Amino acid sequence: MPAAPLLDPTTKKYLPWVVATALFMEQLDATIVNTAVPAMAASLQVTPLSLKAVVASYILSLAVGIPISGWMADRFGTRRVFMSAVTIFTIASMLCGLSVNVPMLVAARILQGIGAAMMMPVGRLAIIRTFAKSELMAAMNFVIIPALIGPLLGPTVGGLIVHALSWRVIFFVNLPVGLIALWMIHRHMPDYRGDSPRPLDVTGLVLFGSGTALLSWLLEIFGEHRIDGTSLGVLFLLSISLLAGYVWHARDAAYPLLKLGLFKTRTFRVSVVGGFVTRLGVGGLPFLLPLLYQLGLGLPAWQSGLLMMPTALAAMGMKLVSQSVLRRFGYKLVLVVNTVMIGITILLFATVDQSTPLAVIVALGLAQGFFNSLQFSSMNSMAYADIDTPDSSMASTIASSMQQLSLSFGLACGSLVAGWYLGELPQTDRVAMINALHHAFLTLGVLTIASSLSFWTLKPGDGDSVSKGTAEPEAQR
Repeated sequence: MPAAPLLDPTTKKYLPWVVATALFMEQLDATIVNTAVPAMAASLQVTPLSLKAVVASYILSLAVGIPISGWMADRFGTRRVFMSAVTIFTIASMLCGLSVNVPMLVAARILQGIGAAMMMPVGRLAIIRTFAKSELMAAMNFVIIPALIGPLLGPTVGGLIVHALSWRVIFFVNLPVGLIALWMIHRHMPDYRGDSPRPLDVTGLVLFGSGTALLSWLLEIFGEHRIDGTSLGVLFLLSISLLAGYVWHARDAAYPLLKLGLFKTRTFRVSVVGGFVTRLGVGGLPFLLPLLYQLGLGLPAWQSGLLMMPTALAAMGMKLVSQSVLRRFGYKLVLVVNTVMIGITILLFATVDQSTPLAVIVALGLAQGFFNSLQFSSMNSMAYADIDTPDSSMASTIASSMQQLSLSFGLACGSLVAGWYLGELPQTDRVAMINALHHAFLTLGVLTIASSLSFWTLKPGDGDSVSKGTAEPEAQR
């Protein structure tokens, strides 16, 4: 890996703002579209279900694009790739807003997904290579805020825009944000490249890309009964076979698309794999809570959206103290205890019904945001504690790919569990809906508590290079 370029203080100061601005645009857009589907369907004169491809196409392009992002950053440089990603995303947003039919909208969403696939891993890579490990948590805490508040604000903002304006505006709002991000990238984005760019693992890309895309698509449509059980099972086995084929291929490949040997590093393995399991429970909440508030408690969409806001506020507040907490107690104790606390918070949502005071619901939202924020800060920063600089782009790509899959799995898990308990009863039956959601919260809460076992394999000193600043700056290593 070549020596890191000399950075002026302003570049280092504003780099987290550059990455956070772009990621906020991407994270907000990823969730805002769901709210506008009925209005989009009416405008384009199609049924709402026919627009499922608008959401699925975005997820598929993310699944395929993320694995190649590390290779592109090493070959073409973080500055060029990140600027290209934001440019593609911004132009695609404009095309989405100008779409006159479903095929044009789907094509534009695929283009959007390609741009978004490069943002998270390449932006994270720039942060990792710019900041010393002792500074990494503070920088990543700032950058991760968009990932926490975007999914929470998306449904509310989307609902307000669709109610007051046109559905096309939800895409046009990305244009000024994208232009601001491009200006900031031009001024403050460093350009890191690989020492000797490796050849692209085309076979690995085909195996892993098609496997993750197929699996993500199956999870996206799961439970909609648009595909029979036999076909679903065959396609699921095919996706698993493709991923298994990649694992077999990567063992002997000289330059694998994803370097699976990084999982031998304990902190990276526990962060990525343990985080995947934890997100199965946490990932279902953005889907289940609006159902509880709207279908169970009978609240309008805007009130339901407001009840999601305390979670975002608590998440941002936690960023101010997370490094101090980790410095004092260490990653192992924090992750084990905090995972249990997340599970307990999910369990407590099973007590919410129409008689629950609003203050109690707000308090639960605050607790959820507080513990979730500490969890994600801990897992995301610990992943790079023992990763060498030459492997940072590969580590960022693997972590981003697993997070994308965990998002799909989490939403599917929440949908599956709630649907299982609801059975054949209609969603209009408020009592049945509340009962099903309560059982879903109990199930996901227990699953989350059980996932704390994955963090017991950590050792007391793991992650100290990040939380306690015992590592040298990257340029000195």
